[in-house]
This record gives sequence, structure tokens and C-alpha cells, in this order.
Amino acid sequence: MAAASKAGPRNLITDVAGLSVGNAQDDGLKSGTTVLVCDEPAVCSVSVMGGAPGTRETDLLEPDKTAPGVDALVLSGGSAFGLAAAQGVMDALHKEGRGFPVLSARVPIVPAAILFDLLNGGGKDWGDNPYPALGAQALAAASDTFALGSVGAGTGAQTAQVKGGLGSASMVVDGITVGALVAVNPMGCVTTPSGQHFWAAPFEIGDEFGGLGSEPTQGLQDLQPSAKFSAMAGLGNTTIAIVATDAVITKAQAKRLAVAAHDGMARAIVPSHSPFDGDLVFALGTGKKALDTPDIQLAALGHAGSVCLARAIARAVWEATPAKGDTLPTFRETLG
Repeated sequence: MAAASKAGPRNLITDVAGLSVGNAQDDGLKSGTTVLVCDEPAVCSVSVMGGAPGTRETDLLEPDKTAPGVDALVLSGGSAFGLAAAQGVMDALHKEGRGFPVLSARVPIVPAAILFDLLNGGGKDWGDNPYPALGAQALAAASDTFALGSVGAGTGAQTAQVKGGLGSASMVVDGITVGALVAVNPMGCVTTPSGQHFWAAPFEIGDEFGGLGSEPTQGLQDLQPSAKFSAMAGLGNTTIAIVATDAVITKAQAKRLAVAAHDGMARAIVPSHSPFDGDLVFALGTGKKALDTPDIQLAALGHAGSVCLARAIARAVWEATPAKGDTLPTFRETLG
């Protein structure tokens, strides 16, 4: 693959053919769910590098496991409660006749990952778990276009200093499309110590997250004290992401793509992969375009995935909007 690249037409993960994304949220809850659904089962694997993950059905995504593909992926708020969003998605897909065939039965494969947003000022005194319904609603809303910022799994997300959110970005390199989708809720900072720039600025395409440029101060800088960390004693974190490509890749290659994409998280969040984060990346391939030299091109796909993820993280924070009861401001509010 050549180095030249550009954003896809939507600059969303749905620039990867065969994918749709839907969001659902409860503004009183300050939480929500995002669902990525595949037109056809897609090859998928996962890499977890944070110390506090919350997941469902991720073991079967390892290259040595039997399941050949996934029907959908779920990113959700709600901590462990939010894993139930995948059940709502699974039940709805089952009604549609989707799923892995086992003789006369069909079992939709819907892995999920969650972030912790239980202490963000929203009402969490529910009776029945709200997340199965949110999962089903997000699936029903799935489309090739979707909102970013304080929506879906990013509704109640927070960073160290400002609100987090849901982000996405894409890149086309030599006719192969790569995209990222991310719910940004880290312990660390997405903005530099001055509070005026994004760590991901060197990878920005156009002005997709404000065109503010890179931090002008040179050398190592001390990070600002984390408002979020102080308020929550280190709890309440995790950045969860999906990186996808329309290339034909194996499950083992999807694993390597997921691992490489974590570089984007480290470029956009400081610090990342902490003991208090459940940082995770799913990677999938829709198998629309064959690679000429898969082993060589896989390295370029990994780099593209990491760049897309870094950009998507900054876009999530840039697009966040204020809401009643917020405990942290949006980034744009801090700019004055």
C-alpha cells in the first residue's frame, strides 16, 4: 500500500461496505448503547490492553476458536449492566433469522464491551435493567450515517478533564477502506496539558476535530490533575473501539489489526491502557476486497487502523455537547 490516503466519503466506519451503526441513549440515565451490525457475518477478533475490561463473548474471537464470524458488535455504557444490551441485539437478530447455524438452530454472535459511566451525574436507580431495550433500539436505528459526540455509548462518557463521547473516522488507502468507531471514556487526557489542543492533532485530516493544530510547547509537560480521577477515586473509565476494513482478512490477521490499532489509542489518550481502564479494540473484515500481498499489506492496514482510531477519539471529544447535570464541561466550552 502506498502512503497516500484520504478520509472516506462519510468519514465514518460505515464507509466500510457492509456495515451499519445505530445509537440509542437515555438522557436522564446519561448512558446509552451503540451497535455495529454486519450485512453478512464478518471475520472478527479482539485485543484487550486495559487492566479493567468488561466483555461478553470475546473468547470466541481468538484465532484458535471455532466461530467464523460475528453478526454484530455492541459498545455500551452501564458497566456490567450494559453487557445486557447485547442480549437485546441478539434477540432482535434471532427474530430476523440471523445467526450461526447449528443444525436447525441459529445463534446470533454478538460480542460486546462496556465502559463505566455509573458515576457521571445521571439517574441510575432503575428497576429493570434498561440496556436490553437500548440495544434493540440501537439495532433498529442502524444506518450508514449516524451522529457523533454525546450519543449512544458515548452519551455519558468522560475524559480526565472534559466530556468524552462517540467518535468515528475512516481512511481509504489504495482502494482499501479502513474505519474506526470508538466510545471515549478514559482515565487519561485526550487534550494536551494546555487544554487547547488534541494529542491526536498530527493525524487530523482537514479540520475534522477543529483544526486547532498541535501543541506548540515543546518537550515533556506535566499533565493537569485529573478532575475525573479525583472525583471517582480512579474509577469510571475505559475506551472501547471497533476497527474495520473491507479487505479479505483471516481471523489471525484481524487479531493483528486489533493489536496494531491500539497504537492509535496511545497516540490520542495520555495515559492509556492503565490498570483503571478496560481499553479494548475489536477488529473485523467484511471481505469485499482481496489483498494482493496480504502479509505486507496487513502492516499498512494496521497503521491505517491506528490513525483512524486516534482521529475518531479526538472527534468524539470535539463533537460532545453539554447536557443538564453534567459533572464535566465539553471541550468546546473550555475554549471560551
